[in-house]
Amino acid sequence: MGNTKMKHEKKPGEFSRIRKIAKRAIVLAEANGIAYDYLDALMDIEACHTNGCPLKLDALLAADDFNFSHDILGIRRYLDRDTGRLTNHFLPRFAA
Repeated sequence: MGNTKMKHEKKPGEFSRIRKIAKRAIVLAEANGIAYDYLDALMDIEACHTNGCPLKLDALLAADDFNFSHDILGIRRYLDRDTGRLTNHFLPRFAA
């Protein structure tokens, strides 16, 4: 019958935190020679957060570069862009 996880409804203020996370993601990616567009980062994070894997946005934003990179680059790599769900059993460290 498919995945039974419910979609997460964004709460007020979450989109501004997602934007901050996306900005940090592209700065960190660029510093490491990884091409990652702001709009792609924004959509990846929002899709992950609202389609079965809500994130602890404040904790992710405050994370050190190593753990932040793990989650953001994992989301980038394992996000199914058709469904917004993560694949290959990837679970961000800052999943709610």
